[in-house]
Amino acid sequence: MLLTVLYSFLVVHNAWAQSSTVDAYISTESPLAKAGLLANIGPSGSKSSGALSGIVIASPSNVNPDYLYTWTRDSALVFQTIIDQFTLGLDTTLRSEIDNYVGAQAIIQQVSNPSGTITTGGLGEPKFNIDETAFTGAWGRPQRDGPALRSNALITWANYLLTEDNTTYVTNTLWPIIQNDLNYVAENWNQSTYDLWEEVDSSSFFTTAVQHRSLRQGVQLANAISQTSVVSSWTAQAENLLCFLQSFWNTAGYITANTGGGRSGKDANTVLASIHTFDAAAGCDALTFQPCSDVALSNLLTYVDAFRSVYSINSGIAENSGVATGRYPEDSYQGGNPWYLTTLAVAELLYDSLTVWNAQGSLNVTSLSLPFFQVFDSSVTVGSYASSTSTFTTLTAGIQDYADAFVEIVAKYTPSDGELSEQYSKTDGSQLSAVDLTWSYASALTAFDARAGVIPASWGAKGLTSTCGISTGGGGGGAGTVAVTFNVDATTVFGENIYICGSVDALQNWDPNTALLLSSADYPIWSITVNLPASTDIQYKYVRIDGSSITWESDPNMEITTPASGTYIENDTWR
Repeated sequence: MLLTVLYSFLVVHNAWAQSSTVDAYISTESPLAKAGLLANIGPSGSKSSGALSGIVIASPSNVNPDYLYTWTRDSALVFQTIIDQFTLGLDTTLRSEIDNYVGAQAIIQQVSNPSGTITTGGLGEPKFNIDETAFTGAWGRPQRDGPALRSNALITWANYLLTEDNTTYVTNTLWPIIQNDLNYVAENWNQSTYDLWEEVDSSSFFTTAVQHRSLRQGVQLANAISQTSVVSSWTAQAENLLCFLQSFWNTAGYITANTGGGRSGKDANTVLASIHTFDAAAGCDALTFQPCSDVALSNLLTYVDAFRSVYSINSGIAENSGVATGRYPEDSYQGGNPWYLTTLAVAELLYDSLTVWNAQGSLNVTSLSLPFFQVFDSSVTVGSYASSTSTFTTLTAGIQDYADAFVEIVAKYTPSDGELSEQYSKTDGSQLSAVDLTWSYASALTAFDARAGVIPASWGAKGLTSTCGISTGGGGGGAGTVAVTFNVDATTVFGENIYICGSVDALQNWDPNTALLLSSADYPIWSITVNLPASTDIQYKYVRIDGSSITWESDPNMEITTPASGTYIENDTWR
């Protein structure tokens, strides 16, 4: 009995000490992170190195690595943070920064670049010089997450301004920028893209998730300001994106980050996707991979545990405690070290989950999420637990401590001046790679806000359903349709992807330019599940695409007859 009481005391004392450490770190680091972020924004940021008004530099570092550029993705994520803080009343001094960003993006959109012009693919250009001219060196192009993320930030701003009766500015200034971006998303989402780490050219879970969010938000805004001509096409492509998003799920219990790349697929890409598409109104929805969904929690556990033996600074840390995490366990860039923003992303996902569970007054443990919850209570079983139960209290308290442990890792390896580089050493925690990474500062601010229970504006994830028949939990098609899974054994070379098109609307009516991309999660088997008309003779072919090169498989056309109901699986070999 004495040992039990002593153990309980030590657990509570350690949790209190950890929480106290995190509270102190946030109190100190929060203003420093805000200052560090603003210092990297032109024209007046103290480290913005001559950047023009509203331009976000990735880092002042200009050698090994040279990050003295402005990335569309990084800039949008930074300004999503700034816009959220302003619109939620957390910092109302930021209006001029937002106005400058809007002006800068209106210019950047129109700059012709190696990816093209604004009408020929230029919106997929990943980065520009800080004087708003095109970067013309070799790079991983295109990167299709940028337009989606920029529109997400600007739509959040537009929605706020509508509540302030500023419809004219929204319609005349913001809408043209947003419409350009979302037309690009709708027309190009099913084409290959470099991932957010700029390394793998295939399809990316992060990109797909933020593209889906962008079109859903765009439809809502279009309806609000009577710009309804885009609603039908954007809605249709949003539904296709949601369908495709499901194909990244790996039955091993995690999200495969990219359809190509030849790695395990365990990647911070997937954690970042969940926090940047967080919508508390959707609860623990698995279809949109909300933070507290069973798919997101199972994925998180797999991702975190992949790093326990990779970095020596993680040695000896208990399974139920946070560790340093990086981009993906096979990483070798700049030595392959943990990143501040990826470690903080884990904490943010957990804080978002706690916010939803506490708001809805319960949490659900499924067979898929059971291993995650058993980290905090080995005796827990599948079921629903109300907030009044001791199980709910035990689990949420354990998860709170677990989340705090990731912040504590970051605190441990943050220097006394509060500066956050891109990476910290896997052996001793010292700062490495680009100094003063703007994205690192933004990730600290969003994680701290999430811990405080700050809830960003809803983007429309609540109540969505998939019409394609793909889901992490299986299922059939909609009315008059059946869910058909196409599997094809196809060996590819780097840069190639396998698509499908065919004789019905759902297979793009033989148009290879809009053909459906298959997932390579089980390479060399490429797969996709599509809702097709029931009891119908359907012809189709697989298409091999590498950039502008399109190769059809040999004649004759493949053909199936779909059943009257249920599901159907077709196994093929490329020919």
